[in-house]
Amino acid sequence: MCYRQLFAVRSEAVHIPDGFIDPPTSLGAGVVAAAGIGLCLRRAGQVLDDRRIPLAGLTAAFVFAAQMLTFPVAGGTSGHLLGGVLAAVLVGPYLGAACLAVVLLVQALLFADGGLTALGLNVLNMALVGTFGGYGAFLLLRAVLARRAAGVVVASGIAAGAGVVLAALAFGLEYAVGGTGGAPVGTVLASMAGVHLLIGIGEGVITAMAVSTVLAARPDLVWGAPRPARNDMGRVPVVGEAAA
Repeated sequence: MCYRQLFAVRSEAVHIPDGFIDPPTSLGAGVVAAAGIGLCLRRAGQVLDDRRIPLAGLTAAFVFAAQMLTFPVAGGTSGHLLGGVLAAVLVGPYLGAACLAVVLLVQALLFADGGLTALGLNVLNMALVGTFGGYGAFLLLRAVLARRAAGVVVASGIAAGAGVVLAALAFGLEYAVGGTGGAPVGTVLASMAGVHLLIGIGEGVITAMAVSTVLAARPDLVWGAPRPARNDMGRVPVVGEAAA
């Protein structure tokens, strides 16, 4: 299989296989990822309560199940939900990143989705860069949109798409440092950004629908909802609620 074919197969959702990035870079990313998730777990423990624990479990389960469903993109590639921004909006960025790390670990161990030696890279890109980068975009968008449920839904959808692209660009930088595929870095960056921009559209739609559904049922549980407005959000127009 030529490099372009291998890259097309692996461009599904930033999951990096074993051997695609050299060992020193993979090890360094693993150390950074472990430190980041450790900090997330400590910070998440400060906000967990009896109401948020069940929602965190449901969020992780939903992301895990949704990642099993793929949709066609372009050039024979497919995409699926990453779920970092969705988790961050629902349960907070620290707990959301921890949930996504658990999902990635289970996928690597049970389904060989992403390599074990590349687990640190995948956690760094998707659970940390994608989640926190996307959540930062969400906060900026929420600040300029209406501070009500509709604004939260729109901001979460756009930010989810941005999070996917950020995770893809993080892989591009890692490939520039320690890639073993033999393709020019510029080609890899352009391909990753282009494909994942399309994947981000699907990510944004799914995220917006899921956040809209939870807001309609229990707005008080949504971390990303403006706190002063949580008791006055009412029922929101749900886009595709039945599909979500």
